Amino acid sequence: MPYYIYRITERPIRILEKLEQHEVYKDASTRAKELRKEEESGENGSIKMIHAENELQAEDLLNEVREPAPQLGDD
Repeated sequence: MPYYIYRITERPIRILEKLEQHEVYKDASTRAKELRKEEESGENGSIKMIHAENELQAEDLLNEVREPAPQLGDD
């Protein structure tokens, strides 16, 4: 399964833009870190890497609404 790198922008609507695709985790991870450093301001959105069978599954996973992680003191 390939690793996909996406740029996600939230304004005015959520847009997923596929930037690259890699077969090896290390290559994808290194490239995602490089892209994040290039866009430190965060004005162009955030860079995410996802492991999925195809682009459709990758975009579905990126669009999932996840509950926030529990915080210390939450009971």
